[in-house]
Amino acid sequence: MSDTLDDLAVLAPAPATDRRRLRLPWHLRLLEAATAYLPVLLMGALALGTWWLVNVSPAPEAERAPMPPRHEPDYTMQRFTVQRFAADGRLRVQIDGAELRHYPDTDTLEIDSPRIRAFGPDGQVTLASAIRALANGDGSEVQLFGSAQVVREAARPQDVLEFRSEFLHAFLSAERVRSHLPVWVRQGGAELRADGMEYDNLAHVVELKGRQRATFVPRVRPPAAP
Repeated sequence: MSDTLDDLAVLAPAPATDRRRLRLPWHLRLLEAATAYLPVLLMGALALGTWWLVNVSPAPEAERAPMPPRHEPDYTMQRFTVQRFAADGRLRVQIDGAELRHYPDTDTLEIDSPRIRAFGPDGQVTLASAIRALANGDGSEVQLFGSAQVVREAARPQDVLEFRSEFLHAFLSAERVRSHLPVWVRQGGAELRADGMEYDNLAHVVELKGRQRATFVPRVRPPAAP
């Protein structure tokens, strides 16, 4: 016999499964092959979808610094009265007005038609008023705008000290008043006018700036007894 073992292997009949597959139509054979590779195709599709999501997703933004507070009032009050007390419970400052606006970024109070009463350690009262005022949070420093007036009361009428100007800057705790605008000062029978002023009550000093003019009213002596 001239047939070799290899030739016999070639001539051996194909398995029944292979013979059945060969008899199937081509589209069914294609479907069967696709089904066999379906897990691989699904894994590939999942990997491709993950890659696409990574590329189209926006990059995370860098952490933003907190925005500074805007210069807007966080609360307002109409026809109000605000009182500040010292640590020992004594009334230190009382502020009345038509409207108050508090700005948290500067901790300041903007006041329309302010009326202010400040009480010194010795009980002496200082009154202040204006068309508008700007005060710090505790009311110890007040800027007065428009028809500004500061009056420091005293036991004797001749010792009452009064300041008037279109702008007055009052430091109520330090007992100082200043202005860079023309100012009018009166105490007793004396009236002073100047282009500016620095007043320190604790040092008992008034510094007048620029052009100055003073008027002194003589005291009227009581008639001598007959």
